[in-house]
Amino acid sequence: MNYYLAKNYLDEKKVKQEPMRNGAGEGVAELGAKHNNVVVLAADTAESSRAHYFAQKFPDRFIQVGVAEQNLTGVSAGLAYQGKVPYAITYAAFLIGRAWEPIRTTVAYPENHVVFVSSHAGLATGPDGPTHQMTEDIAIVRCLPNFTVIAPADAAQARKAVLASYSLKGPVYIRNCREKTPVFTTNKTPFEVGRAQVLRKGTDITVIGHGYMVYWLLQIAKELEGKVSLEVINLHTIKPLDEKTLIASAKKTKKVFCAEDHNVVGGMGSTVAELLSEKVPVPLFRHGVYDIFAESGSTKDLWRKYGMDKEGTKKALLKFLK
Repeated sequence: MNYYLAKNYLDEKKVKQEPMRNGAGEGVAELGAKHNNVVVLAADTAESSRAHYFAQKFPDRFIQVGVAEQNLTGVSAGLAYQGKVPYAITYAAFLIGRAWEPIRTTVAYPENHVVFVSSHAGLATGPDGPTHQMTEDIAIVRCLPNFTVIAPADAAQARKAVLASYSLKGPVYIRNCREKTPVFTTNKTPFEVGRAQVLRKGTDITVIGHGYMVYWLLQIAKELEGKVSLEVINLHTIKPLDEKTLIASAKKTKKVFCAEDHNVVGGMGSTVAELLSEKVPVPLFRHGVYDIFAESGSTKDLWRKYGMDKEGTKKALLKFLK
């Protein structure tokens, strides 16, 4: 498949840089113009989470609940029962972490169609520190029945994920980060919930990522060209999992490396490991946040310290290959 990636997308000096939260906010505003049953709810973070894109255009369908994320979930569930399609938007740590039990009981259990759109996920949250650097959200959401879990690779894909979420059934979680990251996909790049994207074919090892880590993997694949052949997969949908694509790739390369801005316990890497251990047992390594709470600091300093930047990811990959 031709994925129509951006021109000069591997050159960080030329590629556009934009936070994923911007794309998600734009997508929600677009849905508001198309569908009168879309309602957006925020928890005192409307501007920083980009919910204000919708609020400025459709104030009558915007609800500010304040710092009360459990209530945010309950009101969203009530709106869903009444035929609305609520989009609950705030920081990942509080949207998913603080309100997990209400999400489980009032949204997941009755299969209410509520879309949870987070910003500020992962170490990319940077100076806000470990209380806001949510690196456990995928683990605690994917374990809930009926959920769809999406982690877009860039701002353009975040917009598409939000647009696609309207037509899905049941609860949906869309994970976005605050930091500006390369926008390497375009409006022409296909996006389908539940279908992984093989962005680069290879023969020696399968490398799988979500979020901005996909961009690092593409750069690394180019740098190692001629030495190691990397098959790069953007696993933007973590649940439901595209088992067919992952199994086919693992059978071909016989080695798998996963990279994500999330705890290695319970994240995307764990999801892939669970699948392949049953279907295609191959050597597999999970690179990410190694079961710690990180420090506060600039995003780039944190990436560097915890090996989450391109060089740290490349080092982990080469070590695994040896």
